[in-house]
Order: sequence, then structure tokens, then C-alpha cells
Amino acid sequence: MSLQICIMTPEKVFFNEKADEIILPTNTGQMGVLANHAPLISALDIGIMLIRTQNTWNSIALMGGFVLVQKNQVTVLVNEAESAKTLNKEQVELAFNEAKNQFEKAEGTKQKVEANFAFKRARARYQLVKEN
Repeated sequence: MSLQICIMTPEKVFFNEKADEIILPTNTGQMGVLANHAPLISALDIGIMLIRTQNTWNSIALMGGFVLVQKNQVTVLVNEAESAKTLNKEQVELAFNEAKNQFEKAEGTKQKVEANFAFKRARARYQLVKEN
């Protein structure tokens, strides 16, 4: 038995395929889902989602959202999703280093929150291109 995974962004259905296992970046840490998982709804953090089909793992960067798991159907609703195929490695590395510098220099609550958000997004993209 497998899982039907559907990742949706506001613009389109980003991914809609079967998989054997997934690992999701939740707000409380990573969470694995296998076939016949108990029903749940969870908030998703910015990070990497891993999808296993047979012996192959694929990575997708998720930019926050929610997941619904029910009857071997996994619906992922996110603000944005990206695969390594759509990213330029050099540009991602530059953006990551810039976001890291801005995060380290941030002063004041508002600036720190905004810098942290930008850093998490840049880090997710950076992890994605480093894995591929």
C-alpha cells in the first residue's frame, strides 16, 4: 500500500504522485508518514520535504503551510514549493550567504523576525541544491 501525495500552491498543483514514505518539516520537528498513518492535520515549517518512492528519495523545499493526512491521502497546502530543477545553484548560494549576513546583523524585533524568515527560506533552497 502506498500514499497518494498532493502538494498544492496557490498557483498550481505542484506534485501529485504515489510514494512509499514522506518526511515533513513541521513546526515541532520532522515527522514521518507511512501507509495507514493515523489521520492528522499539522502546520508545516519552512524546510525540506523528503519523498521516498521504492529506494529513491526526492527533496522538495516547502515554504510553510499545512498538511492533512487521511486514508493514505496526504494533502500538502503550502505558500510555495520548489524543486532543485528550478533553482540556479550559484544564485541560491549567494542568496543564502546574503540572508545569513542580514540575519546576523539584524537589530530590533521586527528586523530580526523578517531576517529570520528570509534566512529560513534561503536555507531551505540552499539545502535543496546541496543535496542534488
